[in-house]
Amino acid sequence: MADASKIKEHMDVISSDRKTVGKVDPSRRAPDKIKLTKQSSPDGEHHHFIPVVLGRSRRPARHLNKSGADVTSHWQHGQS
Repeated sequence: MADASKIKEHMDVISSDRKTVGKVDPSRRAPDKIKLTKQSSPDGEHHHFIPVVLGRSRRPARHLNKSGADVTSHWQHGQS
């Protein structure tokens, strides 16, 4: 399992095909999910959540083991 303690605020989240899917929101609270900022969302209005298990840490970014299309087709939306 990925180490959630290595996820830092404003860290880039990058898919396996090297696409930036967002930035980590500073108010990330769920230990099993990465919360992305609204500003990095395609619509600019919603936070998106990605399971931590998809990631592997590489400073200064969080690299995922899924493609950008796979991540965005399965992420969860949230208002807060």
